[in-house]
Amino acid sequence: MSSRHLLLDSPALGRRVHLWCFGHVGQPVIVFPSNAGVAHEWQQSGMVDALAPLLAAQRLKLYCPESNISQSFSGHGPLADRMHRHHLYERFVLETLVPFVREDCRSPHARMLAAGCSMGALYTALFTLKHPETFKSGLCLSGRYRGASFVRGGYHDELYYNDPLAFVPNLAGAALERVRRNTHLTLVVGRGAFEGSCLPETVELGGWLERKRVPHHLGVWGRDARHEYTWWRKQAVHYLAQLA
Repeated sequence: MSSRHLLLDSPALGRRVHLWCFGHVGQPVIVFPSNAGVAHEWQQSGMVDALAPLLAAQRLKLYCPESNISQSFSGHGPLADRMHRHHLYERFVLETLVPFVREDCRSPHARMLAAGCSMGALYTALFTLKHPETFKSGLCLSGRYRGASFVRGGYHDELYYNDPLAFVPNLAGAALERVRRNTHLTLVVGRGAFEGSCLPETVELGGWLERKRVPHHLGVWGRDARHEYTWWRKQAVHYLAQLA
């Protein structure tokens, strides 16, 4: 299996960003890490090994960047500053990472899949819903989708646009049609240990997508499906085999 570690220069973030890439040919998948925010998370957790058959069959190429979550959702300081830092990360993804992926795939108009577990699922939902022309599908595993629950220090207008359970209920008109026409979300959660608020928030977001007629799939797994990589590996293989 092909693997590469790169450092991408990000003008938006003003630094170099760690990126791990896996696979030769296939549908590009941008993988957002969980609360640790590290680029090597899917490699160390066994997710890449679990997906090895799909990589070998040239159905997937994984691009795993680090995030700046410790400076935004789980960081400290004024909320406006933290949301600004998340906006800078969003610019890194759209202005640096996506063009790099397209050049790497030799496909200047390639559309991405997004995927992530836990906090990575929140990022996946945000990028898929906010940028549906770029991200044709998102796989969200055991996510939390009420952005306000992660931050302290009041509320700020920018938080609204990074809180799916705040902005999705209000999607209408041309903004809603953009999402309906261009993208699809797969929301997956278990009923087992440590899923906690993930279960009701996943079901609630799925309900809003249903009411808004946004293409999606809601997969609620059994009471043995826990909030851990043992289950995320199984779920990633199951759903990415269908999405790629």
